[in-house]
Amino acid sequence: MTENGLPPTPAAKRTRKRSGGGSSSTIRDVAAQAGVSVATVSRVLAGNYPVAVETRARVTAAVEALHYVVNVHAKALSGGVAGPIALVLKDITGPSFAHVAAGVEQEAADRGRLSLVCATRGDQDREDDLVQLMRQQHAAAVVLVGGVTPDQGYYRRMTEYAKALDAAGSRLVLVGRPSLPEGGPVTVVEYDDRGGAFQAASHLLSAGHRRILFLGGEPLMSSAERRRDGFYDGLRAYGVPQAEELDLPGPYVRSSGHLRTREALRSGVDFTAVFAGTDMVALGALAALREAGRDVPGDVSVVGFDDVPFAADLTPALTTVRVPYEELGRTAVRLALQGDERLSSDDHVVLSTQLVIRKSVRTLS
Repeated sequence: MTENGLPPTPAAKRTRKRSGGGSSSTIRDVAAQAGVSVATVSRVLAGNYPVAVETRARVTAAVEALHYVVNVHAKALSGGVAGPIALVLKDITGPSFAHVAAGVEQEAADRGRLSLVCATRGDQDREDDLVQLMRQQHAAAVVLVGGVTPDQGYYRRMTEYAKALDAAGSRLVLVGRPSLPEGGPVTVVEYDDRGGAFQAASHLLSAGHRRILFLGGEPLMSSAERRRDGFYDGLRAYGVPQAEELDLPGPYVRSSGHLRTREALRSGVDFTAVFAGTDMVALGALAALREAGRDVPGDVSVVGFDDVPFAADLTPALTTVRVPYEELGRTAVRLALQGDERLSSDDHVVLSTQLVIRKSVRTLS
């Protein structure tokens, strides 16, 4: 007997047999179990058509008894389900990227959307494949995150992405990436890298530091170049020339910050402060200074960039530039879903950064 007191139909028996073998029930099985047509089941599931209370109850009972799951992909193709928000980034383990993902997920959930997170691991071909896959899956928006080398190849690929997604009713959103020179159907959400770096450099310079070891990012990377520009803006504002031996580019990872700082110490380069391009790089620099017996900030001051969660818990607490990563994710989703209400003036947004002063900088006498 079934839960509603009726004997199981042949369709229900067939479904139980299939479920033992791993197959799922179909909408026809639900219709047979409830004694109604397939069209009636569709109407009940859609909830947008009047159906008698008794009939609705029979269909609902059949759905529960057969553990029927709606084919969401089929509903998406017919416009019955809102498309998901796809986030495509290089690495999901980095703290800054994780906060962008959190912002995307929160805003998508608030708007009743599913969010998907995909990692490219730095593989350009994989990024191409993921964007194509998200277009085929009818994603409402594809959000690309992370610094890039803004060459002609980048602009060509982003233009192709934007046009292909737009033709499919989707939207390309670039977060922390350069906008397209000629515009197009794309939304850009950036943060003030250059201004933040200027604030950090000015803080060190106003404290009397003139020999600042700059641990920037890899050359030609968009975010790294903007932070380097902001650092040099600060030096020029204070009339301080930057010595070539103090500018050490490298990857934005802890090990690189450790290695570059250790090499600078071993080579005898004189510096009283370190400006690290990210907090992870600053973490490596702090370790190298500690190993060399240098006190922070007594002997060497350190500033970072990002304000990741652990920055306030370091010893000493790290002075750094706060980037609103979660708000970047939220803004990306909000703008992408504007649809017909989208205004051209809202297609490119720059969020502000903020210097957070803690305990890792000493004022020189």
